[in-house]
Amino acid sequence: MARFEPKSTAPVREKAILVGVDFGRNAEWTLDESMAELARLAETDGADVVFTLTQRLEAPVPRTFIGKGKVEELVSYVRNLDADVVIFDDELTPSQQSNLEKIVGEPVKIIDRTALILDIFGVHATTREGRLQVQLAQLQYVLPRLRGMWSHLVGEQTRGGIGSRFGQGESQLEVDRRLVRKRISTLRDELARLETRREVQSKARWDSGIYRVALAGYTNAGKSTLLNALTGSDVYVRDELFATLDPTTRSIELEEGRKVTLTDTVGFIQKLPTTLVEAFKSTLAEVRAADLVLLVADASDAGAERQIRAVQTVLEEIGANQIPSVLVLNKCDLISAEELTSLQARHPDAGTISAREGTGLAGLLYRVAREASRGDAKVTVLVPFSKGILMKMVHERCQVLREVYTEQGLLATVSASERMRSTLAPYVVPDEALSDMDHLSGEWRS
Repeated sequence: MARFEPKSTAPVREKAILVGVDFGRNAEWTLDESMAELARLAETDGADVVFTLTQRLEAPVPRTFIGKGKVEELVSYVRNLDADVVIFDDELTPSQQSNLEKIVGEPVKIIDRTALILDIFGVHATTREGRLQVQLAQLQYVLPRLRGMWSHLVGEQTRGGIGSRFGQGESQLEVDRRLVRKRISTLRDELARLETRREVQSKARWDSGIYRVALAGYTNAGKSTLLNALTGSDVYVRDELFATLDPTTRSIELEEGRKVTLTDTVGFIQKLPTTLVEAFKSTLAEVRAADLVLLVADASDAGAERQIRAVQTVLEEIGANQIPSVLVLNKCDLISAEELTSLQARHPDAGTISAREGTGLAGLLYRVAREASRGDAKVTVLVPFSKGILMKMVHERCQVLREVYTEQGLLATVSASERMRSTLAPYVVPDEALSDMDHLSGEWRS
């Protein structure tokens, strides 16, 4: 018999109680739907939801957000269920959070949806830019809460767990407002430099003639699975919210020979904190710089229509609503034939696919190719052999209709975008000049 019993080193999942309020407004999302999403967010962040408490109010109670009777109920459930954290579906004011903490008592944590989302982002951000974005959003959230919450935040850092992973990279939690503001300013400057670098890289891609496609959609709609299915990549995929935070770009060759880039982006969500929308604008720059947006939606989700509208709202907020887009209804393998027919009737121009099963992908690629060739025009060019890179671009970024290698270089008639036509302008051969080229083969002349 072993002398010591083995003990698991895996992190212990916290018990969470969710709190939501129905204000009786004509909200697009019902309270039940919003609370179901909050439960998924909590589970993503490592919690087990043990109870959900709801109330109907005309307006939030200034002192505690929920009514006095519900607060007493909450305290009772916290004690009986041995809860570790209480998560509100709406953002709490600093004073409401502080008052609730005093009533509920230590060591139970009181956080809101915003803090929960920031916590998830803090865990999932992997790139330097992503981590900087998270730090900025977290500090912007913390700053107005310093007055009554600083000692609370210090305690949270000690206890750890959900809602306590604020200020990634910051070990000095007792910093004052001045230092927080200074850190915010530093982060903004650094992100501005990264944004400038990104714009330069984006312009270089524009100048190169690469057609750029961005995958946008509600969180967990299957964007990463679609990226993997189309490109043969192995981007991280998991059935949880915000599995992807940092943009991932891969290239794919269309049937016509043209190469395009596909970029997976952060998933959107309802009640997305304003600070996050602002902070992640540079992360979403890949969407703003795209030539085409594939708006991916989970066809099997009962709230698919609302999710589509939520994504469209964010696209408008970041100035990407003018970019051509194609609605892609994913996970069609999880719905009935009748449900699919109904969806197609409501969205006749949408692509219906299953990224997991691989169905409908050929049709989607055809649609991408059609969009990529929109605005193309035929042009004949003679590219010298010394311009090897340009020759490669002709084959990768144009549709080659016919070609022949001559003594002077590659003579080709291509269907090219405006960008590529601009790049190829110095090498264009007028039609009248072609008739004088005696060296051309019969195949070309035919």
